[in-house]
Amino acid sequence: METNQIMYTTTASAVGGRSGHIKSADGILDMAMQVPAELGGPGGTGTNPEQLFAAGYAACFGGSIQAVAKREYDKITQSTVTAHVSMLQGFSIAVQMEVHLEGIEIELAEQIVHRAHIVCPYSKATRGNIEVKITVI
Repeated sequence: METNQIMYTTTASAVGGRSGHIKSADGILDMAMQVPAELGGPGGTGTNPEQLFAAGYAACFGGSIQAVAKREYDKITQSTVTAHVSMLQGFSIAVQMEVHLEGIEIELAEQIVHRAHIVCPYSKATRGNIEVKITVI
């Protein structure tokens, strides 16, 4: 990757894996990690990689929706994206997303969401690697 192509870089560290601690270089993220009870851990108040991935994917996808709606359809919309990230047997993940676009007819909303899925950086990174199912509600 050429450095002149980089638009933004962030850095975070994890100590102790799923039962440790994460911290971003700027200190904004600084939290405990805990294995969920459903995966044999103690559960508790710590976060886990699946939660972090779900939050990141939902936010990135929502940003892509806003960009596509404005640039390609001359629409401004408030989106709500809920990402459900599941850990599957064999240590792979799957994503189910529910997307709601406020004030836009369902047919147009589906077009916008389809285009957003093409351009979203998280969608590009996961395409062909994990199952991603998107439902417009």
